[in-house]
Amino acid sequence: MKTWRLLVATALVVQAPARLMACATCGCTVNTDAAMGYSAASGWRVNLEYTYIDQDELRSGTGSTTPEAVVDRPSDPALGGGEIEKQTINRYLTLGVSYRPDANWNFNVLVPYVDRDHTTYGQQSTPYQPSDTAPDQISGAHVAHLGDIKLLANWQGLLPTHNLGLQLGVKLPTGQYGTAVNFYDGPNAATPLDASLQAGTGSTDLIAGAYYYQAVSQNFDAFGTVQFQSAVHQSLHRPGDDYRPGNSTTVTVGVRYEKYARVIPQLQLNVYRKSADQGALADTTDTAGTVAYMSPGLTALLMRKLAAYGVLQVPVYSNLSGYQLFPRWTATVGLSYAF
Repeated sequence: MKTWRLLVATALVVQAPARLMACATCGCTVNTDAAMGYSAASGWRVNLEYTYIDQDELRSGTGSTTPEAVVDRPSDPALGGGEIEKQTINRYLTLGVSYRPDANWNFNVLVPYVDRDHTTYGQQSTPYQPSDTAPDQISGAHVAHLGDIKLLANWQGLLPTHNLGLQLGVKLPTGQYGTAVNFYDGPNAATPLDASLQAGTGSTDLIAGAYYYQAVSQNFDAFGTVQFQSAVHQSLHRPGDDYRPGNSTTVTVGVRYEKYARVIPQLQLNVYRKSADQGALADTTDTAGTVAYMSPGLTALLMRKLAAYGVLQVPVYSNLSGYQLFPRWTATVGLSYAF
C-alpha cells in the first residue's frame, strides 16, 4: 500500500510547460517538480499530459479592460493607438521521462508540443472606432511545432528523509522562434507573429529551484516549491532583430489528502511573477506581471503502476502590465506510468 501511495504522489502534481504561454503572465503554472522527488525508490517514470488554455479575456492591472481603453493609452505615435488582441487558444502535449538511479538523484526530460491559434485586431488608430474591431479586421495565425525542451536534475541528499531537494536545469531553444510563423489571413497576413507567441523563445535558459515535502497529519501531506528561470543566451541577438524573454519565478504551496491510496485529491496555490521581455522583437509594454491560481486536482490509480490525473486552475489574482489576454480557467489531464 505504501508503494502505491508513493507512486500516486509522484504523479499527483501536474507539470507546466516552461515559458510556452502566449502572454507573459498567464497560463498553466501547476508544478510537478517537487513531486518527482518524493519517492526514494529507483526506476523510471513516463508522463504524458495535455493542457488546454483559452485566453479570451482582455485584462490590465488587476481587472478587465476594453478596446477603448487600449487605444486611449499613452503610446508611441508611430504605433497609433496600440494593439487589441482578440483570443489565443493554447493546447500543449508534453512528454516527460524521468530516471531515478538512487534515493538522492532524479533526472527528468520534458518534451512539449505546441498547438496554438491566435487572433488579433492589430494596431488601432485613435480615437477608437467600432469599425476597428469589425470581423474584417481580424488577423489569424496558427502555430504547431515542437516547443522548448527542458532538462532537469533534482538532488535530495540534504536530509536522511530525502524530502528536501534542490533543482538545476536548462531549457533549450528547440522550438520555432523569432519570426518563424506568419499570420495567414487578415490585414496582418504574411507578417510575422509576435516572438512571444512562437512555439519557442530562441533562448537557452537556466532553471534553479528547491522543494520541500512533509506529512502534516495522518492523512494530509503538504509541499512547497520555488523555481527561478532566466535566459542566459539568446539566438536572436542582432541589433533590430533581438529578443530575450523576461525572468520568471514560480512559488507553489499545496496539500494532498492521502487517506485513500487509489484516489487522492489535492489543492495548490500557484503564484507566478515575470519581468518584461526585452529586445526589438519584444512587446516590452505588455509582457510583465504577477498572477495567482487556485488549483484543485485529483489523481486516480488505475492499476498498480498507472495513474491518471486532472487539475483545474482558476485565477484568483492578476496584476498585469499593459494589456494582456488572460484565461478564465485552465485544465490539464494526463497519465503517468512508473517502472
